[in-house]
Amino acid sequence: MPVGVPKSPFLIPEDEDPTWVDLYNRLHRQRILFLCQTLTNEIGNNLVGLLVALSREDKTLNFFLNINCRGGLALMALGVVDMMKFVPPLVITLNMGKAYSVGSLVLNGGSAGDRIAFPHSRVMIHQPFSSYFDPEQGEFYLEGEEFKHIHFTIISIYKQSTKKDFWSLYRDMRKDTFMTADEAKVHGIVDVVGLSTLELAESAKSDNEKVIEGFQKIFPKFIHE
Repeated sequence: MPVGVPKSPFLIPEDEDPTWVDLYNRLHRQRILFLCQTLTNEIGNNLVGLLVALSREDKTLNFFLNINCRGGLALMALGVVDMMKFVPPLVITLNMGKAYSVGSLVLNGGSAGDRIAFPHSRVMIHQPFSSYFDPEQGEFYLEGEEFKHIHFTIISIYKQSTKKDFWSLYRDMRKDTFMTADEAKVHGIVDVVGLSTLELAESAKSDNEKVIEGFQKIFPKFIHE
């Protein structure tokens, strides 16, 4: 049995016969992206590169960013969120397991109304931190004022979508604050929790109609009665 990344057929518009490409390449061409690791500089740069390259290829296809992330570098997360808001297509974020630390920031950075969480997924927010003794953290050089600026910037990003006041978010982020999917929706980090038939019917009447239709096509097995 072959070992490696599975391959699937993909038909390039100019070709007559399909080409066998690796699974992730095929998913990327369908605008399905993944953040399922700690957000390092390498992972973040790859994600930003995909957003830019695929947007230039077709500005009309929306992205589906699937998240199962335990955290990572705050500066890299800010760069990813900025790029998500910069590219012309919508970026639909989906928490399919956990969105901790900066993972929740990326989840929250999706297009308004297009942030989805599976029913049993979890979210955690907290203030950023820097290790001055572990160079692998990558942010140990930040001085106090710069670190505070990043902290307040992250709070401001949450504030724009959650509609909570600055100091309420500041208090929530002083410690690890874990949330269920429903609590994250109440908090304003996500807009939709799961997808039931009733929710689909209600969403069809709202501005989220295209989001739900796209989600249903890509993840039909998760649409339940």
